[in-house]
Amino acid sequence: MVNSLDFVKVTESAALAASRWMGRGERDAADGAAVEKMREALGKMDIAGRIVIGEGERDEAPMLYIGEEVGRGGVPVDIAVDPVEGTNLVANGLPNSIAVMAIAERGGLLHAPDSYMKKLAVGPKAAEFVHIDAPVRENLEAVANALEKPLNDICVVILDRPRHAELIREVREAGARIKLISDGDVDACIATAIETTGIHVAMGTGGAPEGVLAAAAIKCLGGNFMGRLQPRNQEEAERAIAMGFGDLDRVLEIDDLVKSDDVIFCATGITDGDLMEGVRFFGNHARTHSILVHAGGTVRMIESVHRLGARPSGR
Repeated sequence: MVNSLDFVKVTESAALAASRWMGRGERDAADGAAVEKMREALGKMDIAGRIVIGEGERDEAPMLYIGEEVGRGGVPVDIAVDPVEGTNLVANGLPNSIAVMAIAERGGLLHAPDSYMKKLAVGPKAAEFVHIDAPVRENLEAVANALEKPLNDICVVILDRPRHAELIREVREAGARIKLISDGDVDACIATAIETTGIHVAMGTGGAPEGVLAAAAIKCLGGNFMGRLQPRNQEEAERAIAMGFGDLDRVLEIDDLVKSDDVIFCATGITDGDLMEGVRFFGNHARTHSILVHAGGTVRMIESVHRLGARPSGR
């Protein structure tokens, strides 16, 4: 596989472009700028890349659409991308927005439908002791025991959505702490596998494509991620079945989501977050913070300083 550091340059370019729109209330503009720069950077790489998770189907997205071929030719790889994970976060200047991608050999990443997925993510120490079908309290007690912590020290990240009211109630009744987030559960899921974040479990329902991205990083880090598709309507269910998901109720283990053992995951912070700092501008330069994880389990935190050209107006 190509030098993994080259992929960091791709997420850096997307983060830099999106960061110009931070707090300006224009989520589509932030996403569009990041998509364009990410596509441009991928086009310069010596890979035969194929987008398996991207901005949508070909008729929905002008670039980085599912099935698009990227790169100048070379190593054949499948690529999952989200140029701005948390567009609302960028638009409102809120934490935990990232530019993110995962890379694997052909066939190594699940082509997840644009649907919802019930998710459970934990770090390496608790990986073998939890299951997505176990009661909430049972899972939380298992995590606490594995980490040798009292249950009231365990922090659970959940998307702040009405659909999670019952889940939130159960977590509180169990005695664990909760961190509610407005958007961006890729960052939250990955944080469970890095001890210094203070986040131990991610639970709830979010986007299925984002589940694959999170699973790629967690697999590299030795944690556990489990999912189950939750179609929002009959159309989504029929589309998932057409894509080969014969049993929509089956549990998707981490090896179902990420089939390859040779995986690269990288992300760059757009706004400050649990894993990375956001883009900082100073003088004619910008500083970015990125995370790079390879299948070997090594985590690299990368700080880069970029010299900028003339600043665009943003319009």
